[in-house]
Amino acid sequence: MEQKSRETTSGGGMEPVNTMSDVSVVDLSSFVNVELDVENNNNANGDSAERHGVSAITQALFQNDEEDKDESDDDDSGTDHFNTGKSGTQLQRCERHGGVTSSLPDTFQTNHLLFYERFKAYQDYVLGDCKPSEVKAFTADYLEKVVEPCDWLALWSTDVFDVLVEVRDVELKDLKACVRLVLPLQCDTRGCELTEESMESLLEATQHKVLLQELQVVYEESGDFDQTALALEHLRFFYKHIWRQWDEEDEDDDFDYFVRCVEPRLRLYYDILEDRVPTGLVAEYQSLLEKCSQCFQHFSVLRSGLSSDSDSELDNVSMVEGLKLCDQLETFKRKLHIIENPLLRYVLGYKGNARQQCVQSRGPRTSGMKMVHVVTDSCSTTQLQSLLSARLLPLCSCGDTEIQFHREPVSALDSCHQGDVVIILPGIYSVNSSIFIPDSITVEGFGFPDDVVIEKKNKGDSFVESTGADVRLSNIKFIQHDAIEGILCVRQGTLNMENCVLQCETTGVIVRTSAHLNMNMCDLYGSKGAGVEIYPGTVCSLVSNGIHHCKDGILIKDFADDLDVMPSITMENNVIHNNEGYGVILVKPSTEHRAPVDSEDPAKDPAGQTAEDGQLGGVSDPPSSDPAQPEPQRTAQVVTWRPPQAGSGSLVVS
Repeated sequence: MEQKSRETTSGGGMEPVNTMSDVSVVDLSSFVNVELDVENNNNANGDSAERHGVSAITQALFQNDEEDKDESDDDDSGTDHFNTGKSGTQLQRCERHGGVTSSLPDTFQTNHLLFYERFKAYQDYVLGDCKPSEVKAFTADYLEKVVEPCDWLALWSTDVFDVLVEVRDVELKDLKACVRLVLPLQCDTRGCELTEESMESLLEATQHKVLLQELQVVYEESGDFDQTALALEHLRFFYKHIWRQWDEEDEDDDFDYFVRCVEPRLRLYYDILEDRVPTGLVAEYQSLLEKCSQCFQHFSVLRSGLSSDSDSELDNVSMVEGLKLCDQLETFKRKLHIIENPLLRYVLGYKGNARQQCVQSRGPRTSGMKMVHVVTDSCSTTQLQSLLSARLLPLCSCGDTEIQFHREPVSALDSCHQGDVVIILPGIYSVNSSIFIPDSITVEGFGFPDDVVIEKKNKGDSFVESTGADVRLSNIKFIQHDAIEGILCVRQGTLNMENCVLQCETTGVIVRTSAHLNMNMCDLYGSKGAGVEIYPGTVCSLVSNGIHHCKDGILIKDFADDLDVMPSITMENNVIHNNEGYGVILVKPSTEHRAPVDSEDPAKDPAGQTAEDGQLGGVSDPPSSDPAQPEPQRTAQVVTWRPPQAGSGSLVVS
């Protein structure tokens, strides 16, 4: 009994159900052929597995037709495009908000489908393994199976109007539908006046044909038009967000279009939708798309005007210009591919946060005054007296200093100029935006780090970004949620951090090229990547820190080219423990094919170097111990050291 992949949507949701894949019953009317997949094993549970298999066969043979139907209805592995036997719609109603006077009916809610639902629809039903030149034919074949051929109502939606029409026929070859107006005229307009006569004239000009992706099926509870609504949504989404004008002329036409283009673009769309891509990169991607589209249109017009047998000077000039446009178009396409590929997106495609690039150093105040910013929502008289005696009076001893109060840290930091001091009193401060520090300032918590907490809950590019020449942080606990680029990023300048706690959820501390980090007596944990990520050309001093319960401890990216220098790193008395992977990883350039080192000796690796030599000295990896085993080709070698009993041991580098 062949199992078909199906998908049932309810308000854009889905619920996968495991079906019986180890029993197959073929043609019960003539004979029964039962195949049972049982792995050969020699353990003590063999008899139990066999009894379980016999029980499964018995259940499959004697279940009635009604149970078969219920199980088939529950099967969910994609949009249920071909099941028309259901009573009632499985989709939600999309209520219109065109105003009180709007007379248009509601449509199906189909634009909230999940990534999995669209992925399965395009992979299993719409595109499959087609080539770019076959996309239109495959799409038409899919629509022929699921779209009602005639006699259904839809809204013809454009940027200017929404009009109720009746579909009389569909022309799948051109992805169009023949429609007629529903009289009396029912429409919503945006910035224009429409009459019945003008709409009839417009339809006559188009021979009463409109694009299928411009139609939205009118809501009905019968369920007869669910698949039509879903099919038009997949068509509309594909040509709006996936398809590119230049895809059909792709030189890689022999390769699978879905794997090469559709899947990465679909993933990028949902990454952007769920705030997993920096806003600067999104803006760059949209700009590249627009430039590439304009270049392609210009190139197409120029190419269509060329004559194949002409030797005129004008055609020769156009040919040269066309070659330049073609080269420019390929450059844009390569850049788009880098951003669409999740593996290349952040390594090659992103130059920095858009807002961070706009935040410039304010420098010293023109008046020469310095400011002490006190952050607190409320405080007791005891706290205020202690603050005055311990910090404010020493800082304000000279007459060129003023005091300013703030309720939350972001406003205080946004008001800072060079040389200012920010003192944060105990409390839990929730922030909704990223914190940028472009000037040389001092930010300190007045108390223990666990008492002075700054927490960022919403999604965003980063939590704290430092670009000041000499920034100092101390006695603060940072709690990160959903930051794309980590809890703290030192892009340039020097950051001195002391006695801070960093509770991560994504990446930990990132030190970009040419930046300096001095991190002393800090506690960092919870990172899903590396606790500290160090780029080429940096200067880092890590002293007496605890880095634990991360995926990896410290990741050193020494893949510098000839223009960069190796990172300069000092590590003393750091305790790196209870991480999933390695304590310290060094990724460095290599022209040879080598394998990673995984030494179980805490003193020396197989090549005889000490752990510290392997981490900081830039040593080469030893060859594989098995000369008969071929080594995979690598563009960089990885030098790593893992403590005994990884995940529970500790690493102290001094």
